[in-house]
Amino acid sequence: MSLRNRSTLSLRIPQPKQRPGDKPDFSAIAIPPAGALERPATDASHRDLIPYAYSMIRVLNDDHKAVGAWNPRLDPAALIKGLRDMVLTRAFDDRMVRVQRQGKISFYVKSTGEEATAVAFAHALEKDDMCFPSYRQQGFLIARGCPLIQMMCQCFSNARDPMKGRQLPVLYSFREFGYFTISGNLGTQAPQAVGWAMASAYKSDDRIAVSFIGEGTTAEGDFHHALNFAAVYRAPVILNVVNNQWAISSFSGMAGGDETTFASRAIGYGLPGLRVDGNDFLAVYAAAQWAAERARSNHGATVIELFTYRAEGHSTSDDPSRYRPSDEWRAWPLGDPIERLKNHLIAIGAWSEKQHQALIEEAVTLVRETQRETESIGTLADGSRAPMPTMFEDVLAEMPWHIAQQKKMAGA
Repeated sequence: MSLRNRSTLSLRIPQPKQRPGDKPDFSAIAIPPAGALERPATDASHRDLIPYAYSMIRVLNDDHKAVGAWNPRLDPAALIKGLRDMVLTRAFDDRMVRVQRQGKISFYVKSTGEEATAVAFAHALEKDDMCFPSYRQQGFLIARGCPLIQMMCQCFSNARDPMKGRQLPVLYSFREFGYFTISGNLGTQAPQAVGWAMASAYKSDDRIAVSFIGEGTTAEGDFHHALNFAAVYRAPVILNVVNNQWAISSFSGMAGGDETTFASRAIGYGLPGLRVDGNDFLAVYAAAQWAAERARSNHGATVIELFTYRAEGHSTSDDPSRYRPSDEWRAWPLGDPIERLKNHLIAIGAWSEKQHQALIEEAVTLVRETQRETESIGTLADGSRAPMPTMFEDVLAEMPWHIAQQKKMAGA
C-alpha cells in the first residue's frame, strides 16, 4: 500500500462568464485605443509581427474620427458604398428570416453585427480574387454586386435556384463573383483556399485567395492543416477567423479563446497574425489591404482574427436566449459596425441622419421588391422548382447503369 500523499487531479471545463438572466459584462476584454498600433511594412518578419496577434488594430476612435497609421484614407464615396452594402446586407438578412418564419424557405443564417468583416474585405480585394466563405459572408457577395434575386432564388429553392435545390439556403456558389461553393462541413474552406492559392502561385497567376471560418472551427484539424501548408509553401492566401464570441451554443472559450487570442494560432506556424476590431469598417479594410499586398508580393499568408459579435442566433434553428443574456449584443463594447461607419461619415461632413434613414428605406424597398419577384417564380411551399431530370445532372461524368435505370423509372 502506497503512503504517498498525492493531490487528486481535476478537469477544467470552460464556462461562459454570463448566463441567461445575468448582466452582460465585457470588462475583461482589453481594447486598446484607436491608432495605437503602427502599420508595419508588408515584408516584415513574422517574428516582428508577434505583438499584432495580441493587441488590436483599430482606426475609428470614440469621437468617430479615423486616426493612426492604419487609416486607409478612403474617400467619402468609397465609405458610403461600404455603408450601403452593409445596410443592404442587414435588410436582406431581416427579410429572409421573416420569410423563413412564414415557411417559404427552410433555413437561414444572419450576419447581423458582423457585416463589416465581409463587406470591408470585399472592398479591399480585387474582383477576381477568390473567396472561400463560411455561411455568414453574404455581405461579400452583395458588395461584389451579386444580384439579390439570384441569392434569393437559391434560398427559396425554386426553378431559378442556381444550385437546383441541392443546397441549404445560404450555401451559395457563384463562380462569376469569385465565391467558392460553401460547404456545410466546418473548416473545409481553409485548406481549399490554401490549395487554390498554391495553384495560383504555381501557375504564375496574380490572384490571391481569402477564407473565412468562425473561431470554433479553429479547433478542427482542417484549420491547422491549412496553416501548415500556407507556411511551408508561402501561399498567397489570407485566412480569416471571425471571432464572433459564440459557436452554435458554445462560447469561444471552448475553442481556447480564454487562454489566448485566435490570431496567435499563426505564431507557431511562422505566420503573421493580426487581431482586428471587426466592427470597424476602416480597420478591417486596412488589415485586408495589408495582407493582400503581402500575399501579392510573395511574402506569404496572413492569419487575421476579426474580433466581433454575433448579434442574432446562430441560425433560424437556434435560440440564443437559452445560453446567453438576451441584451448582451447591446452591451458589446465595440458597437455596431453600421452605426460606427455612419457616425464617422457624419463626423467628416459627408452624411446625415436624414440620408441614412433614406438609405435604410431604399434597401428595405429593394429587398421587398426582390422578394415579390422571387416568390412569383416559386417558394419552398409552392410554385415552380427545378425539373426532376436535373437531379441526375452535373453529378457523374459517365452515368452508371443503375442510375440510368433510376432516371428512366422517374420518367426523366
